[in-house]
Amino acid sequence: MSNTLVLDVDGTLVDTNYHHTVAWLRAFRSLDVTVPGWRVHRAIGMGGDRMVAAVAGEHVEQQHGDDLRAAWERYFDEMIDEIQPFEGAHRLVRAATEMGLSVVLASSGKSKHIEHYLKLLDPGDVAWTTSDDVEKSKPAPDLLQVALREVKGDRAVMIGDSVWDCEAARRAGLPSIGMLTGGVSEDELFDSGASAVYQDLDTLRGELADLPFAELADPAV
Repeated sequence: MSNTLVLDVDGTLVDTNYHHTVAWLRAFRSLDVTVPGWRVHRAIGMGGDRMVAAVAGEHVEQQHGDDLRAAWERYFDEMIDEIQPFEGAHRLVRAATEMGLSVVLASSGKSKHIEHYLKLLDPGDVAWTTSDDVEKSKPAPDLLQVALREVKGDRAVMIGDSVWDCEAARRAGLPSIGMLTGGVSEDELFDSGASAVYQDLDTLRGELADLPFAELADPAV
């Protein structure tokens, strides 16, 4: 029976959440839309297809959604060379593959950004999928379902830093593990369904064998 580690990327393996927050704030302000920074940060982890309405309302999505997403991408691209992996990210992925776990990266980000992160992470030969592969991003389960098809595992667990990761995992029928690396509190991650919460990736790496891998209802989902 094969076990699969489904890993979020932004805020979990690479330190991007605050860069994303700044990029979104600049995007909103470029179109004279004022939103508080804390609200943007709390929405990081859901896809851009949902971000605008969640933060500023459906009327802003209808009027400016595509322009805001284009502006966010432009502002984020200006900062992407500042992005660094979290300590232990490379070691976690390599340890998982050396244990015989299947590893798939499931990100609500764009493919070009994940390709950049892969160069930083040097994760070896792992599968990955992004928001470009699905119609609905997290917290919808679509991204995780596509990720599981990439590796065809029959038991899996989701690792992520946001409540949206936990919600997507729950809706996909997966247990989830929370990371504090994205700036979300331990209580919120537990309340969203996380089975455990870790402060850093090296601690998680030391407990890979004890993670709550759950059998999928249909391995071919």
